[in-house]
Amino acid sequence: MSKKAQVITEIFKICRKKKDYTFHNDLVKKVSQKVGFGNPFDATKIDDKSKLPEILIKNDYALIHLGKGFHSFIKGIDTIFHTFEPIQKTEDWSYRKSVLNHYNTSESNVLSVANNQRILHRFVLGKEAKLYEMEKSLKTYFPHRTKIDMDYSINGVPISLDKMQIEIDLTIEMNGIVSVFEAKNGNPNSFVIYQLYHPFLYYHKAKNDENVCGKIDDIVCVYLTKTIEEGFIFLNLWAYTFEDPFEITSIKFLKSCSYKLIPEQSKC
Repeated sequence: MSKKAQVITEIFKICRKKKDYTFHNDLVKKVSQKVGFGNPFDATKIDDKSKLPEILIKNDYALIHLGKGFHSFIKGIDTIFHTFEPIQKTEDWSYRKSVLNHYNTSESNVLSVANNQRILHRFVLGKEAKLYEMEKSLKTYFPHRTKIDMDYSINGVPISLDKMQIEIDLTIEMNGIVSVFEAKNGNPNSFVIYQLYHPFLYYHKAKNDENVCGKIDDIVCVYLTKTIEEGFIFLNLWAYTFEDPFEITSIKFLKSCSYKLIPEQSKC
């Protein structure tokens, strides 16, 4: 068992004994020090259900964040994690390698390549989106962190976020459609829903903000992964929305596509 798993296992046992499944970062730091885990801020970040400690899998619990350093174990792993649907289709995508395309393998770089190649826009807006329209109307907003105060529910159980810090990897907006993106290197089988849901809530709140110029008609949440198969790079995208803006389990799959990057016969 990894030290990170040991930390979560120990905290779960403490919470179960107290019959109180909400805990604070102070406990995380204390247990991390006891176990010898050097990064307590990472202890509660589990983005794939396959990474859950055995004790949580056995008892069907997952973790959520509440803000101000508080977290909670929630019953029902499959209400917190979502398994990726099969890719519906694969498209060949011709592209010219650039100087920095493959200089690093960060998740930010994966999004940068997909954005620069206009793959994000093709996926969300479709073939009918004309280049001249995008040049005039398309807006891109780069990664940022913010805090939100919102109430939502998990299978009807109320959850309150109090100054919950969220990170939005990338946002694009055009013609009233706001699209948020989460990226991951590799080939995970599932993702934690709040990675998409928290940004969704953030922009849903903006619908009624008097400082927003124009109308937000739709919010699309996209998860992107980068894989390498037989020497080719594949950018795999899944689009979702939430049928009930205030119920995290109302996640709805919209579409998926994989783009196979075919390098042009040239240098950078």
